[in-house]
Amino acid sequence: MFSSNARGVSPNALCKALAAACSLCIPLLASLPVDAATQVSAVRVWPAQDYTRLTIESNAPLTYNLFTIKNPDRLVLDLEKIELNNALNDGSSKISATDPYIKQLRVGTFKPGVVRMVLDLKGEVKPQIFALQPVGDYGYRLVLDIYPAQPIDPLMALVQKSESKMAQQDNASASAEKTDVPTAPTVAGKEANDQTKSQKVGSTAGKRDADANQNVTRLITIAIDPGHGGEDPGARGRFGTREKDVTLAIARKVKARIDQEPNMRSILTRDGDYFIDLQDRVRKAEKVRADLFISIHADAYIRPNARGSSVYALSERGATSAAARWLANSENQSDLIGGVNLNVRDPYLKETLLDLAQTATINDSVKLGRAVLTELGTVNELHRESVEQAGFAVLKAPDIPSVLVETAFISNPVEERKLKDDSYQNKIADAIVDGIKRYFANNPPLAKSRFAQVH
Repeated sequence: MFSSNARGVSPNALCKALAAACSLCIPLLASLPVDAATQVSAVRVWPAQDYTRLTIESNAPLTYNLFTIKNPDRLVLDLEKIELNNALNDGSSKISATDPYIKQLRVGTFKPGVVRMVLDLKGEVKPQIFALQPVGDYGYRLVLDIYPAQPIDPLMALVQKSESKMAQQDNASASAEKTDVPTAPTVAGKEANDQTKSQKVGSTAGKRDADANQNVTRLITIAIDPGHGGEDPGARGRFGTREKDVTLAIARKVKARIDQEPNMRSILTRDGDYFIDLQDRVRKAEKVRADLFISIHADAYIRPNARGSSVYALSERGATSAAARWLANSENQSDLIGGVNLNVRDPYLKETLLDLAQTATINDSVKLGRAVLTELGTVNELHRESVEQAGFAVLKAPDIPSVLVETAFISNPVEERKLKDDSYQNKIADAIVDGIKRYFANNPPLAKSRFAQVH
C-alpha cells in the first residue's frame, strides 16, 4: 500500500479527483443514442416494371416510421435510434434514371438519433414495408416495396403482340390463297405419333376438336421462369458466377427462339435483376393461361465434382431421391432469401393442390420433362437419365405442365465456365425449345380461347 508521503497525494485528495472525473463522463454517456450499436450496413435498390424494392440491411432490427406526402408525391421513411453513415448516404446514388417509380432519394439527419429518407416519386404509389430476420448471408433487413397505385398489367402487351402476330398470319394465309400456295398445316393434319423434328409441330400448333370435329389453330403460350433474382442470387460458382444472371441470360434466349415461331408466344416471369416470389411466378403463368411452365436454374451441390443437366417435375408423394429432396428444399428457400411479405400472402397454392387436375398435370409434366431431357442429352451429359420429382413450390400450377430445368452445375468449376459461355447458353436454349416441340408432337394442345384471359 502506498503511503501519502511516497506519492505526495493524500487519499482524500485522490478520491475527490476521481469523483470529479466521473462526473465529467456521465453527461457524455447520457448524450449517446440508446441504440448506438445499431448500424446500417447496406442500402440496395431493385427497380422493375412490376415494382421497385428498397432494402436496408442492418446488424439489428430497425425502428421506423413510414408516411406519404402529396403535391408532389413523396414517401418519407424515418429510421429511429441510428446515426447517419456512409451506407445510408450512398443510398442516394442507387436510384436509376430509368426507375419506373422513384425520381430521387434524399437522405439526412432529421434530428439526433433519427435519419430521414425522402423518396421523390414519379407518380402515385402503393407502398408495402416489412422486416426480415437474418438468413443466409444477410443480416436484418427492412424492405420497402413500391407498387403503382393503379397496377400495371404487363400481360396486356402479350395480348397485343398476339393480336399482331395472328393478324400477320391471317394476312400471309390470305396472300397464299390468292396465289394458290398451300399454307402450313396445323397439328390436326398430322398423325399424333409422328415424332420427327422436321414436322415443326411447335410452329403449327392445333388439335382436332373431339366434339365438333373441327381444326383448331391457336397460339401456344410458354411461361419461362428465370430462377432467383434481386435479393436472391441463387447459387454461386467458385469464380463468382451468380445463378440469377445465368438463368436470366438463358431464359431470354429461349424466349427469343419461341417468339420466332409463328404459332408460339412466351412470357418471362422476370426480365431483369429483381425478385419475384415463387407464388407470383405461378400466378403469372396462370394469368396468361400458359400451356407450359419452364423454370430455368443452374444446379449446385455440396460436392464440386457433381455435374450434368437434369429435369425435375412436381411430386405430391415425396421425392424420387434424396438429391431431388435436397434440391427442392434448397430452391424453396428462395422466398426466405429473396424476401416475401407474409402479411399479404393468401392460401392460393394450398387450395390448388386439392384440385383433381393436379395429378393429370403432373403426368403431363413428366412427359414434358422427358422430351426436354432427351434434347439436353445432345448438349451436355445428363446428371440423371430420367425425370426426377420432388415438392418444388414453383411447379405447383394445378393445370399447367411444369418442369424445372437444371442446365448444369454452377458449383462445378468446369460447368461454371460453360454456363458463362454464350455458345453453350445458345445450345441449351435450342435444346429446351426442341424439347417443347418434341412434347407437342405427341401431346397437341387442347383448344383454348384465341387470346389469354386477363383477370
